[in-house]
Amino acid sequence: MNLRKTIAEDTTRSLRAKDERRLVTLRMLSSAIHNREIDKRGKGEVGEITEEDILGVLRSEAKKRRDAIAEFEKGGRPDLVEKEKQELVILEAYLPAQLDDAAIAATIRSVVAEFGSVGAKDFGRVMGEVMKRLEGRASGDRVSRAVAAVLG
Repeated sequence: MNLRKTIAEDTTRSLRAKDERRLVTLRMLSSAIHNREIDKRGKGEVGEITEEDILGVLRSEAKKRRDAIAEFEKGGRPDLVEKEKQELVILEAYLPAQLDDAAIAATIRSVVAEFGSVGAKDFGRVMGEVMKRLEGRASGDRVSRAVAAVLG
């Protein structure tokens, strides 16, 4: 079953179960996906929105929640921190499982071995290839720190 259909069905279930937090979060997600579809058509791209587009929207929305949590913690707003954390949990349920640090490091070592002798000057090249291979299963921040540690 595709992700868009799953989100729509979960929205209906949340409505029937009167799960307000989940319902609001899924409606916001559906709206963001719809906006991405409109943007795609506006750019002249042909065809339906892809699963990868939807995953991109999910990653973006999850990142917004993480950033909001950090800001609300700085601002001393525990009520809003809790709300954002609940939304983040709901969004992360639709994302692929995140890799652990050991798997990220193994991928980085593999890329470095393929490129041969690399140093700090090759950071961008290594980072780009690693992100391509991980396909959204690790955040850019985590990968960036790991690449910097490996390259020294």
